[in-house]
Amino acid sequence: MADTRKVQRLGPSTLAMTLPADWATEHGVEKGDEVSIRRGSKGTLMVTAESVVTEESEATIHADDLDASSLERAIVAQYVLGRRIIQVQRADGPLESAHINAVYQAENQLMGLGVIEETPDRIAIRCSVDSEDFTLDNLLERLENTGRTMREESVKAIARGDPDLAQRALNRERQANKIFVLLLRLIFTAFQNPNQARKVGLTSGFPLIGYRSIAKNLELTADNAEDIAKTVLETEGHTLSVDDTVKRRIRSFTDEVNGITTMAVEAAVERDYDRTIEVRRRYHKIRDTEKEILEDLPEMPNHELLAVREVLVSLQQTAQYAMRNAEIAANLALNEESEHVDIT
Repeated sequence: MADTRKVQRLGPSTLAMTLPADWATEHGVEKGDEVSIRRGSKGTLMVTAESVVTEESEATIHADDLDASSLERAIVAQYVLGRRIIQVQRADGPLESAHINAVYQAENQLMGLGVIEETPDRIAIRCSVDSEDFTLDNLLERLENTGRTMREESVKAIARGDPDLAQRALNRERQANKIFVLLLRLIFTAFQNPNQARKVGLTSGFPLIGYRSIAKNLELTADNAEDIAKTVLETEGHTLSVDDTVKRRIRSFTDEVNGITTMAVEAAVERDYDRTIEVRRRYHKIRDTEKEILEDLPEMPNHELLAVREVLVSLQQTAQYAMRNAEIAANLALNEESEHVDIT
């Protein structure tokens, strides 16, 4: 609801205004208390009660009518929403074994989450992640690096016929998912509490929607790398039935894809419009590579052709996600003054 306040002068260089009484009561703000003030864009000023900044959010999940899968998803959701303490309990009787297993399964998926108390009918989980331990930029770079490493290992496994290398790539998928969900947690908490935006490296909340999209695209590229690794493990001889020339072309394609994926994230975190232009140029250069390699293949059984196509499709999709990230990075960069833009 819109509200207006009259600004008053308290001294030669001090201006003041009153806080809404109902807001102060709701958040326990009294005379002498401190509030957090953050400057936003376009003349905005945001006031946050200290109680909101410091309180530890807690949620209780009632497991009575939830199966194990639904309970696990509920725990992940509460983690993403920024809860510090998550209680899982039943109103009538002890927790079922499936519920207990779901709690520990969720714990294994999430960074900084651990069981702190357990009774027959209740389990308490605490998240020890501190927003000041991470920045969103650093986590985006870590997620991109994890996905890139998975791609490199999977494609090397094709060249070497090495199932262990492909399995190593698959094992990294859990780490990629942990980083992605942690990113979601920090994005949600920064959105809910503007004071958290500063802690995760942002001067305003404007980039949060873009960061959410970039994180999801990077998580999907890790899934693409996982698909390549699975193809290697499921293929006879753990390689593709193509000659070394084709394998070298796939390797070169992978290097190009890795280059634009990395550059798109760099463009986002550094607000570099020139890099987004370079990503677009490189993408247009390789966007038909999948089709060209497939067209040059000799006749082969359908199952062998399908394996090659699955690898190439995964790489092509990764390149497309990089382009999406570059478009988001362009929007972030063009929202700030630079040699290309003056903003008044």
